[in-house]
This record gives sequence, structure tokens and C-alpha cells, in this order.
Amino acid sequence: MALECSKTLRVVNDQGLHARPCHSIVSASLGYQSEVRIRCGGREVNGKSILELMTLSAVLGTELDVQVRGQDAEELMAKLEQLFAGGFGEESA
Repeated sequence: MALECSKTLRVVNDQGLHARPCHSIVSASLGYQSEVRIRCGGREVNGKSILELMTLSAVLGTELDVQVRGQDAEELMAKLEQLFAGGFGEESA
């Protein structure tokens, strides 16, 4: 049975979604079967593609609509929430 979770997550790290945070999202997502779609400003991308994520150009404060669909959707969403809330482990300047 497939589950679906949707949440709005805010970019809280100073430099936004550059390569390192995008890599963190993809690395976490690839450990799960669920698919991840992320929307921002009318664009929707695959959350398991670093190149697609980087095209969002999401800066500090940007709100992203994240949709996860699959058997382990809740676990993956919890992991993504943790990454976003922790600023992807980046120190603030």
C-alpha cells in the first residue's frame, strides 16, 4: 500500500540549496523506495536528482512543497524534515 505525505519545508541555511544540501537530499532519498517531488515557484523536480534540485535556485527562506509517495513515505519525509530543520549541517556565518 502506497502512502503519500506532503509538507512545506523552509530553507534555513544561509547559502540556500547549493550543491552540498542538494547532495544531502539526494543521498537521503536514495536510501528509500518512495519517490520525492519538490515544487518551488511553479517548477517541480525529482528530489532524487541533484541537477534538478539545483535548478530550483532556492535561497534562504524559500518554502518548498515536498511530496513523498511510496511505502516508506513517512520515514523519508521525517528524514527530509530533519535535514531542512538542521540547515543540512551547515554552520551559519
